[in-house]
Amino acid sequence: MSNVAERILAFNKGRDPELLQLKYHTMRSDAFAFLRGTCHLFYEDWPADSALNNAPPTWICGDLHWQNLGSYKGDNRLVYFQINDFDEAVLAPCTWDLARLLVSLVVGAKFLQCDAPQAEALCAYFLDEYAKEVAKGRIELIHEEDSTGVVRELLFQVRTRNRAAFLDSRTTLVEGVRRLRIDGKHTRPITEGERANVLNMMQNWAKQQVHPQFFTVLDVAHRVAGVGSLGVDRYVLLVEGKGSPDRNYLLDLKAEQTSSLQPYLPTKQPDWHEQAERVVTIQQWVQGVPPALLSAVKIGGGSYVLRELQPQEDKVHTELLQGKVSRLEKLVETIARVVAWGQLRSGGQQGAEPAYALMTFIQQPHWQKALLKYVQAYANQVEEDYQEYCAAYDKGVFSSAS
Repeated sequence: MSNVAERILAFNKGRDPELLQLKYHTMRSDAFAFLRGTCHLFYEDWPADSALNNAPPTWICGDLHWQNLGSYKGDNRLVYFQINDFDEAVLAPCTWDLARLLVSLVVGAKFLQCDAPQAEALCAYFLDEYAKEVAKGRIELIHEEDSTGVVRELLFQVRTRNRAAFLDSRTTLVEGVRRLRIDGKHTRPITEGERANVLNMMQNWAKQQVHPQFFTVLDVAHRVAGVGSLGVDRYVLLVEGKGSPDRNYLLDLKAEQTSSLQPYLPTKQPDWHEQAERVVTIQQWVQGVPPALLSAVKIGGGSYVLRELQPQEDKVHTELLQGKVSRLEKLVETIARVVAWGQLRSGGQQGAEPAYALMTFIQQPHWQKALLKYVQAYANQVEEDYQEYCAAYDKGVFSSAS
């Protein structure tokens, strides 16, 4: 068995066997999917003696790649474009998020129909735009009026979506009552024991809310989504919301584990009571305006993040980017602004360096060159690891793993 295979199997041990097989199958499809599913490898390999570790500690996503950003409706009911995955979020040098994002651009170049020089240029462009935004020290948000390119198109499109149509796509009506649609691809049935645990938790949690009737659960199922977190407990809940049947709401309930970055962090972390508290708190700090209903809850001994599933929630579709360098440049520019603003916004929070420290750092010479050099080298490593993974997968190493 290869070293890469052993590391992947060890990290994913104990996850749901069926969903784990789906994760391994998805990772086999291309090197970018492999990168998405192996965040832990990225930080296992990160050099502890790198000068890039001397960058100011900021609150980072931890698993920043170009598909971990998208649209959502905030708790102020406005639609934004932001980083949307904080499962791995921690306090770490600002360069860590930058490195993973840039590696994702290089590794994803074939998927995006870009050649190597174009991908390299996109990385340099990202760092230039990121540094410009940090230097300004001004913190903003990406919404429709301030967006450009494919992000503007996305925000304009999702703004017109309505709840009834969204519910119709995810549910069926049985004698005028909605029930979740179980398709085996996005949703899977749960056991009666799981259902009882979720219902009990939601009943107890709802009692503490201003409008407990809103959270009355009508149906619940396993939710299948993402790549890296496949196999971790995750549910979709259909709740009463503001009235049946067309003003029901869908909620996402996702188990949170210790960040895969934790063993390698050079910076002391807050003493979080629960992992869901870590995720929700950092998300609020970085985003500024979090998604509606974002909360940390407990089910038995498990720690879960609860949030609304929205018709406005979407990503930039890759077919709109493939082979279109000018569109990719606009997207990269937007991502650079979002990342810079998030790091500035969360500055000074519980151990993060204040904004001026980040502004001082980006003016230092050589760090961009060093980062780009590492990104190119590690992107080559990902390609090698992916080939090693494919060989092990094709031999059946992962076929019975759980």
